[in-house]
Amino acid sequence: MDKRRLGAGGPEVPVICLGGNVYGWTLAEADAFRQFDEALDLGLNFIDTADVYSRWASGHTGGESETIIGNWLAKSGRRKDLILATKVGMDMGEGRKGLSPAYIRRAVEDSLKRLQTDHIDLYQAHKDDEETPLAETLGAFDDLVKAGKVRYIGASNYSGARLAEALESSRKNGLASYVSLQPHYNLVEREKFETELLPVVQKYRLGVIPYFSLAAGFLSGKYRSAQDAEKAARGKMVQKYLNDWGFGVVAALEEVAHATGSTPARVALAWVIAQPGITAPIASVTNGNQLNDLAEAAKLKLDAASIEKLNEVSARKTIA
Repeated sequence: MDKRRLGAGGPEVPVICLGGNVYGWTLAEADAFRQFDEALDLGLNFIDTADVYSRWASGHTGGESETIIGNWLAKSGRRKDLILATKVGMDMGEGRKGLSPAYIRRAVEDSLKRLQTDHIDLYQAHKDDEETPLAETLGAFDDLVKAGKVRYIGASNYSGARLAEALESSRKNGLASYVSLQPHYNLVEREKFETELLPVVQKYRLGVIPYFSLAAGFLSGKYRSAQDAEKAARGKMVQKYLNDWGFGVVAALEEVAHATGSTPARVALAWVIAQPGITAPIASVTNGNQLNDLAEAAKLKLDAASIEKLNEVSARKTIA
């Protein structure tokens, strides 16, 4: 499988990243174990999760995804075969949130314990914490890198201005620097990344691993109505796309998929891969067919006419 460098100084990773928010939520542990085995066989060895996954589900407290990944690592003994990314900073309850040095030190130990590993390949700030000075946050991350508990650090959900400020703070203070950004980006969510974040990413040569690359499944074409969305675990996330414009994007994906002997999901991911600055889109899957779509998307090279068709039909302001 094709690989790209994750930022100027980061590791080489496959051009597709497996999303971990489904583990323990919509995918049970035994099924997740099978997915990990199959994914590695397909060359998909880059997995992204977070400590907060899946706190939103009934009866969950957070850490469920990391725990399942850790159990598989302990059982399989394949830690060396996996590029493992996780995140810190979202609200875990009982005051456990943010990017203060004290909390980062506590949170990383909790993640390492759940993941049953001695190091995290990419440790990411899940969102900006404006209450903590950037130099303090980056100093804590720098300590983790020096201690060998973290190989690289990344950012998620930062504004362009704060991301640039963080990168300059690392330079000024001689601290570990973010090598990657994890933004919200796909065919129906383009404006913020392309106008605000891409210039920063290109200036500082960051890797980009966008989440919701399939718009919570909408771009796969499986949602045809509000009724379809109501039946799904992620149905509320796609409501804003259920309109003539959104369905027009899906129709264009289907046209390109038909012309290339592919599927809308593969085409949507291939479009992201082909965009400037992108390293590897993140996508979550729950069955073997969807996993195969990820592997095939990594091989799909869209021609200029197909990319332009998708660019034109999806061009609009970010949906409110």
